[in-house]
Order: sequence, then structure tokens, then C-alpha cells
Amino acid sequence: MREALSYALMAGAVWLGWEIIKTPLADRSPPALAVRLAPGSPEVLRRAAEAELLAERFENAQALSTESLSRAPFNARALRVRGLAEARLGDTDRADEMLTLAGNWSLRDDPAHAWLVENRLRRGDYRSAFAHADTLARRRSDLYPSVFRLFTAAAVQDPRALPVIAELLSRNPPWRLAFLEHLHEAENGAPVVGGLAVALEPTDAPFSAYELQRLYTAWLAAGRFEGILEIRHRLGRPPVNFLLQNGDFSTKIEDQLPPFGWTVETGAGMGTAVVEDDLRAENQAFRLEYDGFASGVFTRQLLLLSPGAYRLEGEWRAETPRPEMQIGWQIVCAGTGAVVSGPGSGLRNGSAEWSRFRQSFSVPRENCQAQWLQLVAVPGDRRTTIAAWFDKLQIYSSSTPASRVPASAVE
Repeated sequence: MREALSYALMAGAVWLGWEIIKTPLADRSPPALAVRLAPGSPEVLRRAAEAELLAERFENAQALSTESLSRAPFNARALRVRGLAEARLGDTDRADEMLTLAGNWSLRDDPAHAWLVENRLRRGDYRSAFAHADTLARRRSDLYPSVFRLFTAAAVQDPRALPVIAELLSRNPPWRLAFLEHLHEAENGAPVVGGLAVALEPTDAPFSAYELQRLYTAWLAAGRFEGILEIRHRLGRPPVNFLLQNGDFSTKIEDQLPPFGWTVETGAGMGTAVVEDDLRAENQAFRLEYDGFASGVFTRQLLLLSPGAYRLEGEWRAETPRPEMQIGWQIVCAGTGAVVSGPGSGLRNGSAEWSRFRQSFSVPRENCQAQWLQLVAVPGDRRTTIAAWFDKLQIYSSSTPASRVPASAVE
């Protein structure tokens, strides 16, 4: 009797030990073996269902996933397998219900979200399709290229897609900047990024200064001058009521919106800065130093002037007065480099006190949709110290009455 009891206890211990180890063992075993080891485990059944789905035995996958769900009703992965099996067996409506539920249960269930993206696109439901694509992109940066190509193609082919993408971007997802960069690199991305800039402007997440600067500079490099003008007029960034930006240098250089606004260039024999005027307290002005021998540009900014006649007006003074200051303002067509005006012989008769100057020029009708206004060096044949200041610069149409303050004409 004792011997029989001993055997029973030993058998019970072995069974208990098996129950303890069989689940982790099943987790590491091939699905078919795992089912034999632990036929009642919902996780084992789920793995077996996935294997059957991959093997395209869809009815088996359906049955195994159903069995898994009967033991663990909230197993999102088992529900996803069941939904995918239903889809492959032809019941897409049932599959959509299950996979939507699986996606809601687990934002990490990538296959469910991927299927829902495809299925909702077939229905033309961009809002739902892109919401699931957003879920994928938020989790996996390796999926950026696929998701971004999807968004771009949809926006190019169907105008209904752009507002949906803009709505996603208005929430500032972590992939926003990467997507905008993708659009700048994509062959057909320019109209999409331009449309997004306009669509996002009235939202709580308009294009940042960096994003808008990136658009302007990318389009400038590509010669999209009409596009830059359109975006600037639609957004009013920077304001379009002045033909020249920051002519009084009151805005810090780093707070401007390139390529509109001044650059501060440096180089051998040339130095520039926006500093406080030492003659007029609390007034910022542009100051340059020049050795009279080097070539280059002291500062410049982009203009978008229509064809016609204009004049540049401003104030200047010579810290080192000379009959010939060897500096001058120049207007050049962006893209072609054709010189519209100046620098001629440069500003003459520099005074140590602030005085006005005026320079007339005309923008041609052909091949000059954008222009660079730039202050350039006019090199001499020997080095000499030159320092000058500029302030209160503006550009006016020739139809605007000129200032009554006497100005030195620079033609």
C-alpha cells in the first residue's frame, strides 16, 4: 500500500513538474509540437493559428484562432489572425470588424493596422486609412518611407487626401518633420508641401519658421519663384506690405525668415554686423568694415518684385569719409545672375553724418521673377581702411513720390 502511494505521489510530482515546464517549453517549440504539448494554452493555439495562416491553410487558422479566443477572449493577436483568415476566406466585412477591434485593443498590432490601411483605401476612406498609417508611423520609423510614399501619392492623385494629411500634421506627430523633408526630396512633392503650408496656416500648428524657411530655400534652389510668391501672399509670412524686409534692422538677424531678410557675410578683408548706432542711441544699424581690395557681398536679401521701375532709398554714413567709398548696392536677377542695377562707381562723397541716398532701377519682364538686393565691394588696386553704416532702407515703386529729404543719387 505504501509502495502504491509512493508511486502515486511520484507520478503526481512528475505531472505537476510537467505542467510547470510545458508552457515555456511549448512557447519555444514549433507550433505543431506546441499544440501537442499544451493543447489548452491560448497562446500556443494563437501561434499555431499564425503558422497556419502563413502556410495559407486559412480554415485551420480560422479554427485555431477561434479556439484561442474561446480561452482568452481579449487576445488581440489571436483576433488579428482570425480577422486575416476571414479576409482570405472572402468575408472582408467580418474581417474589417475583427481587425478594427484588434487594432483598437493593441496599437502595437502592426499587421492589423497594415491590413486596415489597405482595406480602407480600397473604400476611399482616407481619414480611417491614414489614421492607421499614423499609428504605424508613430511606432516604427523604418516604415516612414512606405507611409510617406502612400501619403504623397494620395495627395497628388486625389485632392480629398490633402486635408486629411493636414489634419494629422496639425497634431504634430513625431514623423511630421521627416515627412516634410521627404516631400522636398520627392519628385512630385512640391505641390503637396505647398498645399500643406496653406492648409495648416489657420490651425494651431502652422508651419514653423524652420519649416517655412526650408520650403522657401528649397523652392528658391529649384527656381520655383512663382510658388514662393504665392505661398508668401497666402500666408503673409513675411508680410507683403513692404517690398524690402527689415530695412531698419530692428529685427535680429536670427529672428528673420530667410531668404527674406538680411544676411551677414564675412570673409577675408570684409567684416559686417548689425550693432547699435554710436550716433543715435538705441538704434540698430548695419555696419561694415572693408580693406578696399577684396571682392564679395557684405549683405543681401531676396526680393520678389514685379516687372517695372523702382528706387531704393535709405540712409548711410561713412565712418571713414572718402571721395570714393568702393562699395555699392546691386540688384541681380535670381537664377540667371543678370545684373539689373549697380554697383557703378559706388556711393560717393561719404559724410560722417547720416544722409540719404537714392538708387533707381528697373526689373525686366523676362527671366527675372525674383531678385537679390546686395551690398557689394568695388575693389581698388590697393588696400585701405573703409567703414560705413546703413539704415532705414526701403524700396518703392517709381509711382510713389520720392522723399523730400535731399538724397545723393546713385545710378
